[in-house]
Amino acid sequence: MPLAMTIILITSGVTLTLAHASLCVRGMKLAAILQPLALTLVLAVLFLALQAFEYVNLPISINDGVLGSVFFMSTGFHGFHVLVGSIFLAVCLYRLYKGYMVSDNHVSFECAI
Repeated sequence: MPLAMTIILITSGVTLTLAHASLCVRGMKLAAILQPLALTLVLAVLFLALQAFEYVNLPISINDGVLGSVFFMSTGFHGFHVLVGSIFLAVCLYRLYKGYMVSDNHVSFECAI
């Protein structure tokens, strides 16, 4: 499970970078920006679902000493980071779709990544 989740995170980083690079190119078609960004969001949701599945099926709990505490706190903060970033990117996806962001003016996208 951790290997699959790592691959998902790395792939989402690649798709987000592709979306950003496409946005920076003047005259790039909108679909070339929206598709990798939408794929990034799908991968983020998949990661969060796998993390929730992992939490439910783990044989340890947060009350199992230092290991449980450190594991759940660190992965929990990371999951929260992915969740908040996904919300920001979903807003960016909507704004791109509506035409509120262009290659010359995409500061909010820069802040989200």
